[in-house]
Amino acid sequence: LTNSVEETQSGAWKTGKIQAVLSPDATDKCLLLIEGSRVTKKKLDIVFPVLHGLYGEDGTVQGLLELARIPYVGCGVLASSVAMDKLYTKKIVDTLGIRQAAYVAVKKQELVKMEETIKRIESTLTYPVFVKPSNAGSSCGVSKAEDREDLIDGLMLAAEHDRKILVEEQIVGRELECAVLGGADSRASGVGEVLAAAEFYDYKAKYQSTESKTVIAPKLPMGKEEEIRKDAVTIF
Repeated sequence: LTNSVEETQSGAWKTGKIQAVLSPDATDKCLLLIEGSRVTKKKLDIVFPVLHGLYGEDGTVQGLLELARIPYVGCGVLASSVAMDKLYTKKIVDTLGIRQAAYVAVKKQELVKMEETIKRIESTLTYPVFVKPSNAGSSCGVSKAEDREDLIDGLMLAAEHDRKILVEEQIVGRELECAVLGGADSRASGVGEVLAAAEFYDYKAKYQSTESKTVIAPKLPMGKEEEIRKDAVTIF
């Protein structure tokens, strides 16, 4: 626990002696600050769950906040969990008539029959393909497979991160992004373009390369920005 920006920037917060635990007791609506044998309650008015990835934006901490009856910013439990799960996001998009990359879903237990699994993938998709854990952030466990050997390696890597795996066709094109804010009255942001300093936007390109860029309001063919914004709101 830290109250200091300097401690956060320097990493000194990691050596702090106070633990902070969110109490699920709705009568408390507080953090429990634990220092040795001493426990202090810190009342909370609202929580900004600026946590990334697994156990941060997948509905789990949101569920804990619901139990604690503490207001929080951002998506609720269902939206958070579905949006974190690539496979279920794609299943939802399938019902909307919005075009997306073709895919094959693979369960971890199917990898014991690797030959059958590979044949099933190859009957639907052609190489190269991308292999992704269904629930993982920051491109962790994601790989590109140029052939069968790469595909086997990619499936095994993805299985280290999740029991559900997504295999997608490669689409050669531009990578565009659009955020959506709101509830019943949803509004789409402007469109951004990701220019990755790698063959694809992997972990290193996202966080360790100064060459990767996001361009605000990129030049697009007439009508494409509004089409993207409309599709984003529909999916949301």
